[in-house]
Amino acid sequence: MRFRTAVTAGDVAGLVDGELRGTSERLLAGLAAISVAGPGELAFAAGPRVGSLIRATRAGAVLVPSELADLVPADTAGIVVSAPAAAVARVIAAFGANAAEQTWGIHPTAELGRDCRWSGRVRIGAAVSIGPDVQLGADCVVEYGAVIGAGVHIGDRCRIGPHAAVDSGTQLGADVWIRPGARVGGPGFGFVEEDGTPRRVPHLGRCILEDDVEVGANSTVDAGASRDTIIGAGTKIDNLVQIAHNVRIGRGCIIMAQVGIAGSTVVEDGVMLAGQAGLADHLTVGRDSRVASQSGVIGDVPAGSTVSGYPARDHRSVLRQTAAVQRLAPLVSSLERIAKRDES
Repeated sequence: MRFRTAVTAGDVAGLVDGELRGTSERLLAGLAAISVAGPGELAFAAGPRVGSLIRATRAGAVLVPSELADLVPADTAGIVVSAPAAAVARVIAAFGANAAEQTWGIHPTAELGRDCRWSGRVRIGAAVSIGPDVQLGADCVVEYGAVIGAGVHIGDRCRIGPHAAVDSGTQLGADVWIRPGARVGGPGFGFVEEDGTPRRVPHLGRCILEDDVEVGANSTVDAGASRDTIIGAGTKIDNLVQIAHNVRIGRGCIIMAQVGIAGSTVVEDGVMLAGQAGLADHLTVGRDSRVASQSGVIGDVPAGSTVSGYPARDHRSVLRQTAAVQRLAPLVSSLERIAKRDES
């Protein structure tokens, strides 16, 4: 990624509150992966087993945690930070070329409904459809092909991605990002049987996303049936996630790809749901708990716990049971040999 203009290693260190080891005057024209970065580029080291990549890098400067700082080559400027990935995000926001290329205004092919209004500047792309009585905050971006229903309220600095849909009555706080193809605020999957035929239950609730929420590509957050669906501030939702009607998710949660949450379930603050976890309806996942990948949650999860498996239960218990089964395998073979001997 190219920067808007060349910056120095000292500029980067000052921005991210890092400790600079090496020359502060090294010019950096962009950002690249540590394995391919050249002398005029900034790289960062994060994750396990990156020591060999740091030693071999040709980058002009590298953002690195303190425990790996001594591995930075002598001709590369080391910028020591506590969280390199977070520092990179700050660098991109400050120096990234996209910030300079942002244009504001309304594309001539966009359709705006009656009494649609906004405060401050906005960017509304090609083939966007916005319904009546929609309110957009300052510095909002609605990208091409997106659809916003009637009466939607969108806070400042929100971004609605290409072909995303925000259904009628939805409310978004500030700094919300709806990524491409996501659907927020549509009616949920609710039916009652009448004369042997499923009849749809009217959905009267709204969908409310608080500040700094992100909804990944092709994910779905349904509106409430009898009460509002609420996603708490700072929660991040990955791609291909399904969140049903009446669900309440707390603040600062991480919900990874292909998670499914059934109706009226409550997920408290700080919860992490790993990929493909499935949560049944009308249960509570306690604060700061962890649900492992592909777990099937059919009962309440205590606060601060880690669960896995199906049905989901204490993770340490699952590991002990798995180890016990592995130890049983040789015993089964021995029993089979004894049985054959007795038969003969």
